[in-house]
Parts: sequence; structure tokens; C-alpha cells
Amino acid sequence: MAEAIATNMGRAASAARSPLRRRSPFQRKAFPYLLVAPAVIYLLGITFYPGLYAIYQSLFRVRFNSWTFIGLDNYTKLLSDHEFWASLWNTFIMGSGALLLEFVIALTLAALAYRDPWIKSWRILFLLPMLFMPSAVSFIWKLAFNDGRVVSDLLMRIGMIDRPLDFLGNIWLARLSLIITDVWQWTPFLFIIFVAALQGQDAEIEEAARLDGARWSQIFWNVSLPMLRPIIAVALVLRGIDIVTMFTSIFIITGGTPGGATETMSYFIYRTGFKRFDFGYASAASVLLLALTVIIAQSFVKRFFRSGRD
Repeated sequence: MAEAIATNMGRAASAARSPLRRRSPFQRKAFPYLLVAPAVIYLLGITFYPGLYAIYQSLFRVRFNSWTFIGLDNYTKLLSDHEFWASLWNTFIMGSGALLLEFVIALTLAALAYRDPWIKSWRILFLLPMLFMPSAVSFIWKLAFNDGRVVSDLLMRIGMIDRPLDFLGNIWLARLSLIITDVWQWTPFLFIIFVAALQGQDAEIEEAARLDGARWSQIFWNVSLPMLRPIIAVALVLRGIDIVTMFTSIFIITGGTPGGATETMSYFIYRTGFKRFDFGYASAASVLLLALTVIIAQSFVKRFFRSGRD
């Protein structure tokens, strides 16, 4: 028994004296990539492959199982399709309007509230509109604007209008209803980003400007806002990409009416692919939309980051 204990102690001592096996420089460099490899493979599988498949499909005239190679004819047809350009224009009008309102409201609220301790403790309350399903929000606002005429009734009670408004029969009212729906649900997304960015800035810089006699508005416009530009760029790009793919509210509230005035690119692609069953043409529209989105987003971000460095 004593001999066995002595043998085990000798082995433990020799193991303690032996140096640990160290990884090679290549293994140390490759280890982080191995950790993120499963996530990268998954993302490539759900994004890269469908994108390549859409590009490939856009070169064909696809009618269910009938594939006819036509080269770039779908793209040339798109460039002369007035419905495509109309949907692109509608996307720009409604998207820019919604994004501008969300940016102004979110930045104003963030500037007024980011030093408030109550805001720091209860940020989650400002995210509540984002927690609702987009379909539920769209049905609620459809009821308010059209089916239940809640908005018209309120405006009539305060004397602003004499008769109910037809939100779905007027081009600009239909667009306005979609913009309000989007602004109500997604302004908190920008608000919480701006509040977090402002709270993360060095408070000593603001205190130094305040000691020099600067007013609150001067501190915000000349100190806080310039440092916030890169964050604003990223937030607007993320929100802008999401607005470009706006579909649920249009499908539920307006259906592209009146006369296609609220038909965005996403709804145009849906109507082309799943109502006309022209999948190759819809794929070509998707590829063009992706290319335009990437070019605009890249230019926007580069400009903001360059101005931030300057």
C-alpha cells in the first residue's frame, strides 16, 4: 500500500515538473476562427446561397418547372418597366419620410432624456412598440385609419374636419398611414441606440464646455452630436435597409392601393413572383434592389465615417 502511494506521488511530481504543451502560432491564430466558424457557415447558408440562386434564376424565364434561359432580358425589361420605377419611387418617398421622422423624433427624445436617471433605469419601456408583431401593429393601425375610422372620428370631434377621411382612397393619406405605422413601431429602435451612444460619451467633455459658459443646446450641437455621427450613420443604415424591405404593413393596410401608389419594391417583387408567377423576373428585381441598397448604404457610411474622422 505504501509503495503504491509513493508511486502515485512520484508520477504527480514528474507531471508537475513537465512543461505544458503549448499551441503553435498557427493554432493560436486559427482558434478564434474555429469558434465563429459554425455561425459563419450558418449565415452563409441562409444568405449567400439564396443570393446566388436568385442571381442564377434571374437569367431564366421561370414558370414553375419550366426554365428558359434568356440571359439579361429580365434586367433590360425591368429598366423599361414603369411599374418597377413607380415602386422604386414609392419606396424612396415613404422610406425617406418614415426614416426622417424617426430620426428627428428619436434624436430629440434622446437629447432631452439621456442624462435622466429614470431613462437609464427604464429603457425597456421605450422598446415596447418594437415587441409587438408587425402584423398585429398593422391590423391595429388599419382599424384606426380605415375600418374603425378612429382617427377620422377624433379629428371630427375636435373640429379639424367635417367628414370622415378616406385614408385608403387618397394617395398621400394612404402613404401617410403607412409612414405613421412604421414611425410608431420603429422610432424606439433609433431612440435606444442614440440614448446609449450619448450616455457612453465622456461626461467630462460636456462639463468642461459647461464651465466655459456654453449653453445646453451649444453643447449638444457642437460637442455631443459630432461625436455621435458614426453611430447615427450605422443606425440609419440599419433602419433604412429594414424600411426598404417594408412589406407587412403594405400587405395588410393598403395592398398597394390606391392605384399602386403604396406599392414598394418588396410588394412589387411579391406580386410579380407569387401572383404573376414570374419568378425569374421577381429574382431580377430582387438582385437590382440588393445592388442599389448595398451601393447607397456603403456610400452613406463611408461619407459619415470620413466626416467623423475629419
